[in-house]
Amino acid sequence: MKFFDSLWGLVTYDLGIDLGTANTMVYMRNHGIVVSEPSVVAIEKRTKTILAVGKEARQMIGRTPANIVAIRPLKDGVISDFDTTQAMIHHFIHKAHNYFGKGIKIPRPRVIVGIPSSVTEVERQAVIDAAKTAGAREVFIVEEAMAAAIGAGLPIEDASGSMIIDVGGGTTDIAIFSLGDIVVDKTMKIAGDEMDEDIINYIRSKYNILIGERTAEDIKISMGSAMPMKKEKKMNVQGRDLLTGLPKSIDLSSIEVREAIMNSISIITESVKDAIEETPPELLKDLLTTGVSLTGGGALIRGLDAFWAKELNIPINIVEDPLSTVARGTALMLDHIDLLERVQKSWEELV
Repeated sequence: MKFFDSLWGLVTYDLGIDLGTANTMVYMRNHGIVVSEPSVVAIEKRTKTILAVGKEARQMIGRTPANIVAIRPLKDGVISDFDTTQAMIHHFIHKAHNYFGKGIKIPRPRVIVGIPSSVTEVERQAVIDAAKTAGAREVFIVEEAMAAAIGAGLPIEDASGSMIIDVGGGTTDIAIFSLGDIVVDKTMKIAGDEMDEDIINYIRSKYNILIGERTAEDIKISMGSAMPMKKEKKMNVQGRDLLTGLPKSIDLSSIEVREAIMNSISIITESVKDAIEETPPELLKDLLTTGVSLTGGGALIRGLDAFWAKELNIPINIVEDPLSTVARGTALMLDHIDLLERVQKSWEELV
């Protein structure tokens, strides 16, 4: 078996994939991130033809004619549309294999995919089936929290405690590790997407203006914060006046955006507090020394680390390049395929 694996290694690339609700990242073994694109697919409704994937498809959100729809095939970290997800993974696998030139390698990789720990067996199998249908010859599933911890370089094998908060697009994964395993694990379906929805609802409630989800995400990226900024920002926002049905623009401040997204941030904060309360005292002592690692797209919200440090009374450290932490973790696991095979087999026997 190892002989055939070594042969495959000559003609294909092994890949680590962070299959996110908002963005998908593909990490190629020994080469780093080769694909980083939105998890969006544009489809022609009648024929179900895939028109665009990734960045091109995201540009179409809210702008398509009646016969075309731009959708995100993953919701809350799990597959909501199997065929579209399969087409998206297929596109990203082929794009990764064409990174150094078309036809150099055959797109039949071994793939490690990070998924939320809260997924059911059916949802987990759907990810495996989608990746295999998309061209992967072997698929391994890892929990996003574990992959994020490995990607962040946390000493999870040690007897000391390590904690990570991964705020993604569809889910927030909160986990505490010791001796190579997860001691406390919480996954919640409150994350970046809900913050976007908070902004949409805030503007609709206060200004009676409707904006799209893409605009809300741009506002969050541009002005989102959890603590007062030294210099608050303003942004001109366009939408539809719900009273007249006509276009209307307003000047939105970062103070208002902070007020809007604080709803979701507060819910996540309470879940983090619950996880800390469940942590054994000896591990909690370690966290006071080493701090908590913050990763995922949510880590880019200005002042979130300072806000949680104040609320939790624990140091918060934003990991380097928080967007790619899970992808980096899956890639590091590619060097331990034998261990992954044993872990996956044991997991399957348990379920």
